[in-house]
This record gives sequence, C-alpha cells and structure tokens, in this order.
Amino acid sequence: MKTVSQEIQELSIKSLESTFNKLSNAYKSMTEKGSNTTLVKKRLNAVKIGLESLKGTWNGEDFCYDEEIISTSKDVLQGIIPSIEKQIAQAKEGSSQKTLNERRLNALKLAIESLENRLIKNGS
Repeated sequence: MKTVSQEIQELSIKSLESTFNKLSNAYKSMTEKGSNTTLVKKRLNAVKIGLESLKGTWNGEDFCYDEEIISTSKDVLQGIIPSIEKQIAQAKEGSSQKTLNERRLNALKLAIESLENRLIKNGS
C-alpha cells in the first residue's frame, strides 16, 4: 500500500467513522419506518470492514475476515464512489460539502486499496 501521511491517515479514519455513523443512523431510522434496509446494511458492513482494514494496516489493529467478505466489501465500496464523485462535481468550489466528500472519496479509495492488498496477500 502506498505510504500516506499521518494527517491523511487520521482524516481518512475520521471520514470513514463519520460515514459509518451516518449509515448506522440511516439504518436505524429505516428499520423503525419499516423501509428496505438491504443496501444500507451492505454499505454499513462494507464501510466497517474497510475502516478496520485501514486501522489494521496503519495501526496494527486486528483484522480477521475471509476472502469472500473482503472481496464483497471492496466491491460495495467501489459501488459508492460514482455517487460521491457526482456530489463533488455538483458542490461549490471551496464549500465544506465539497471538502467532506473529497475526504470521503479519498478514504474510500484507500480502504479499497487496503482490502485489495489483503486479497493479494492471501493469494486470490
């Protein structure tokens, strides 16, 4: 995995934690309303696994998921990217929304890279 600064590591972890919290709240709200939660639950799990992978890579924290879960999480995270890129394109230059989404996009790409490296290391 490419080397990233301590600042980028911290911003990426904060961004993914924020995304995880947002998805957790959405999941809870949708469950209470009786809405279909399939997509939110998939994304919630993928962000959690991506976050744990980054923390494992950068902070030496435990990470123990099988290849199928890692691969699925990587695919789900890649599926989130186009909508974030669209939001970045629509946001005003210098707005907090644009900054937030640029950080989220970077964090997701780093999480995907981390998951890909785990798959390569495991030989798949």
